[in-house]
Amino acid sequence: MSSGPSPIATGIACRCPACGEGRLFDGYLDVVETCEVCGAELRARSSGDGPAVFVIFALGAIVPVLAWIVHALFSPPVWVHAVVWPIVVVAGTLLLLRPFKGVVVALEYRHGTPDQ
Repeated sequence: MSSGPSPIATGIACRCPACGEGRLFDGYLDVVETCEVCGAELRARSSGDGPAVFVIFALGAIVPVLAWIVHALFSPPVWVHAVVWPIVVVAGTLLLLRPFKGVVVALEYRHGTPDQ
């Protein structure tokens, strides 16, 4: 087993997967070129569309259940659902995309890719 910090913990914290100290992102979703603490090269790690797919699956499973629960408990008018759930989906996407991308980049750093 590889030594070093946990890829899940460092990914969720958006920290360098090599040392666990430096920041992983420059801005919202741009991976830094190199870690400012340990100098690990991180920009070459590409997460592709994986994080977005994970977020879509997670929100696609959670939001309809929440909508059903809200409807069963409170019976709001349809316009309330039309206003609330798009906001929940957008907010959930913005909150989850960065840590999901951090985890995918950290896992790729730890395990590499077939061409590396």
